[in-house]
Amino acid sequence: MKELRAWFRSGSPWIWMNAGAVTASIVMVAALIILIAVRGLGHFWAKPVFEADYIEADGSITLLIGEIHDSEMVPAERLREAGETVAAGVDTLRRYLVKTGNRDTGGLDFRWALESRIKAKRYPETLMVLERYEWGNFYGYLRSVSEDGTLVAEGEAAWETLQQRLERNRALHAQIRQIEKNAIGSVNYRLERLRLAERRLELDRVTPGSRAYLDLAEARATLQREYEGLQQSLGELQQQVARDSIGAEVMDGRVVEIPLAKVVRAYRPNAMGAVGKVGFYMGKLWEFVSDDPREANTEGGIFPAIFGTVLMVILMSIFVTPFGVVAAVYLREYAKQGPLTRTIRIAVNNLAGVPSIVYGVFGLGFFVYFLGGNIDQLFFPESLPAPTFGTPGLLWASLTLAILTVPVVIVATEEGLSRIPRAIREGSMALGATKAETLWRTVLPMASPAMMTGLILAVARAAGEVAPLMLVGVVKMAPSLALDGNYPFLHLDQKFMHLGFHIFDVGFQSPNVEAARPLVYATALLLVLVIVLLNLAAIAIRNHLREKYRALEH
Repeated sequence: MKELRAWFRSGSPWIWMNAGAVTASIVMVAALIILIAVRGLGHFWAKPVFEADYIEADGSITLLIGEIHDSEMVPAERLREAGETVAAGVDTLRRYLVKTGNRDTGGLDFRWALESRIKAKRYPETLMVLERYEWGNFYGYLRSVSEDGTLVAEGEAAWETLQQRLERNRALHAQIRQIEKNAIGSVNYRLERLRLAERRLELDRVTPGSRAYLDLAEARATLQREYEGLQQSLGELQQQVARDSIGAEVMDGRVVEIPLAKVVRAYRPNAMGAVGKVGFYMGKLWEFVSDDPREANTEGGIFPAIFGTVLMVILMSIFVTPFGVVAAVYLREYAKQGPLTRTIRIAVNNLAGVPSIVYGVFGLGFFVYFLGGNIDQLFFPESLPAPTFGTPGLLWASLTLAILTVPVVIVATEEGLSRIPRAIREGSMALGATKAETLWRTVLPMASPAMMTGLILAVARAAGEVAPLMLVGVVKMAPSLALDGNYPFLHLDQKFMHLGFHIFDVGFQSPNVEAARPLVYATALLLVLVIVLLNLAAIAIRNHLREKYRALEH
């Protein structure tokens, strides 16, 4: 008994308990990341597509084509209550969630199918999957390829012709996207700036017909000619894309015509080998991280959300670091240590516990309506009543998250300043340096690792926040990136996409929940990776600074 009490007094049990708690936390986090990775990354693999005879509830036999999306065991009693006929003595039945696609012809993307009713399952190599810009996936058999209504190829020869025409269409779509998003977008942006400049002249009471008006009219005429030329080129490209179509047979036996302009890619998963599936997987993964979303964010890529998240975190870091460091320096180096200073420190610590949505409401009221509204009145009267900065945008989202995370930076910086020996300050001032010079040249460089620690914690929290961003700038779909080739290049007034909000939107606001579920996992994994990469970059800088000033600390 004495030995046990001595063991407890030594503190060893608490060390082991802490080690066990840390180990359990690491295991749970690792298991969560593995689950997200498996569920998310598996979505991009080319799954086999089956064809089977299915016995419907009324006894009729229909052809079922699709891919197995999920499965579950269902109690037989639950099926009987739903009107299904289940053999006596059966307790549970397996049923599959089959992705049948063909929403434009069948109405639904998914259906439940009982395993016991699926007969003669087979995997024909000629079964085709089409990824489309609209209406989701298509499953069926390719019968023919046509150009302007004229048959070009049919039978097995149609597959090679289809791939050639799709490759050509992809190149045409890239040209169309370039004209629509970049060229025409740039012209429209410059036309809008000319309109605002003309409105500014009206507000300044400049005489109509003056040289300023003539210059604007000449510039507008030039842009209008450029716009008409781009529209003509765009129309020609769209005509070329629209000329091809295919005939495909669906599972009810009908042959439907599908314009190739609506098809992203066509593949036969059952005919793919291992190398083909790996190539397909890498192509889909690259599309996910580099392309724009489509189909209400349930298909395509999430590059605008990645870009918006990283840009917002960088701007937030630029805003929060000077605020946090200046506040910490004042509290530690200049403020008289007394009840007021202690009260301020308590307030700063309490700010870290305020719910993030409260910061969002503050940002909406103070930054957007008060600051933004007054900025519009003073600097952008020509745009009114349409707001410029008096509406949620990238600037206000970054400032709101900076206010949210500034307590973390203040506390970390103060701790770093408190660890610097007083002798270093006294030695610097003994050599003739002023207090400000001592702070700038000696103390702050030595405290920079602590500042980076605060920034790391701020980035980790801010990158995953969603609630305040919903009020101050984030949107479901942004028409363009906040950083582009149009002057002034960085558009702080624009709304942006964010990975965290993208997860919320796809997971809870999607019109097709089952189709969107794998993308929720994939986007969540990507958000974790973005946060890890941002933190690793900050950690590398912190470690470099720590090694640089380690000798001075000793």
